[in-house]
Amino acid sequence: MYALLGSVAVAVVVAWATMMVWVWRRRQQKKERAVAFFHPYTNDGGGGERVLWCAVKALQELVPDVTCAIYTGDATTPEALAQRALSHFGVHLFRPIRVVKLERRKWVEADTYPRFTLIGQSFGSIILAWEALMKFTPLVFFDTTGYAFTYPIVRACGCKVVCYTHYPTISSDMLSRVIRRTSMYNNNSTITRSYLLTGAKALYYMLMAMLYGLAGRCSNLVMVNSSWTQSHIEKLWRVPERVIRVYPPCDTLSLQVLPIQRTSKDYYIVSVAQFRPEKAHNLQLEAFAAALQHLGCQHVGEVEEAEQTNSKSPRLKLVGSCRNREDLERLQGLKRKCQELGIQDQVDFYENVSYNKLKDLLGGAVAGLHSMIDEHFGISVVEYMAAGAIPIAHNSAGPKEDIVLEEDGQKTGFLATTKDEFADAICEVLTMPEEGRLKMAKAARQRASRFSVENFDHNFKAAIGFLVSPNAKN
Repeated sequence: MYALLGSVAVAVVVAWATMMVWVWRRRQQKKERAVAFFHPYTNDGGGGERVLWCAVKALQELVPDVTCAIYTGDATTPEALAQRALSHFGVHLFRPIRVVKLERRKWVEADTYPRFTLIGQSFGSIILAWEALMKFTPLVFFDTTGYAFTYPIVRACGCKVVCYTHYPTISSDMLSRVIRRTSMYNNNSTITRSYLLTGAKALYYMLMAMLYGLAGRCSNLVMVNSSWTQSHIEKLWRVPERVIRVYPPCDTLSLQVLPIQRTSKDYYIVSVAQFRPEKAHNLQLEAFAAALQHLGCQHVGEVEEAEQTNSKSPRLKLVGSCRNREDLERLQGLKRKCQELGIQDQVDFYENVSYNKLKDLLGGAVAGLHSMIDEHFGISVVEYMAAGAIPIAHNSAGPKEDIVLEEDGQKTGFLATTKDEFADAICEVLTMPEEGRLKMAKAARQRASRFSVENFDHNFKAAIGFLVSPNAKN
């Protein structure tokens, strides 16, 4: 036993010494004038990927002589990524980018860690960052996916660390739910039923929060996407002077030119979200089923008129992307849920659609559903508003604090928490007189303009300029 422990100790010391030598050598090297974006999944199709491409484009325009590189685990090419940025997000890059292929992406995948997933992925990101820096060491390491545990090793290698943080890896809200023994997708019922397991998980979260704070303090510049995220990051990382709020880029301009009237033959509600557990699609389906039942019994207002003139009753269209096998299985589960609720003929699913198709779907919707608890920002909610669809969003975080607020005294949408509250909001939108709906939709569209691509571009360049300007020190 002692011999085994001694061997392990020697191996750890040797590995640590080797790492320190490598880090020292990297520090001595003159860094290539490049900004490398740490984004292991360049095919997730969500708001994070939109931020990535808008950031790359802004940098190419701000400092034309700087190389932009992407650390990705996807088998892809610079040309394929540029085409994806254009086709999925309408972002036209000025110049080719450099692709640095990562082979160890499994270390940050959730299914690699059946238990202690949070700490497993966090330390797995260090392994992935190590591989990234071995292959390419830039002047600026730009993390766009929230892997804060990579920052200490990146700084040790002499790189500047910039991050765009969409949400904190750990937060006081997560800890409070564990302590209250609230069952959620990341806090299963086995733990909530046990005081011992709850206490152990609370201690685990407190330890993670402490380590997360220490790692975050190694950043040179922190961009956050919302008031909610800013509040949590400043509390955890304790470097408020380095934190700047830069709202994410929402394609409000092209959506705002869509007709605000709804003349489609299908009177429908849209939901745009990746097929992930935290997006709470089951809640949307249950609320929609409850709303249909209520409207079917009472036949009130505009819905009755719609049913007399349209060939179909109100529908729900779920639009999202699937990152992996688990997401595909989740999508099939949602289809089975529709069967259970008896609404399979009123619900349509759209997987990995093009950007133009997404705009078409948004342009015909009377309302847009969002149901994620503590959504850090909520790009889809802004897209609903810009397109003229009334938002029905979860009453927390980004939608509550930044987006679904009054505009010049006019209500811009609805906030809900429970199934019944969502169902009531759906009924109210579907039965709203057209004049009232147009008034609310116009106010929502006006508010959405605050979160435009142009505003992101301006604020992003203002935030990062001092780090990448020609006079910036290596």
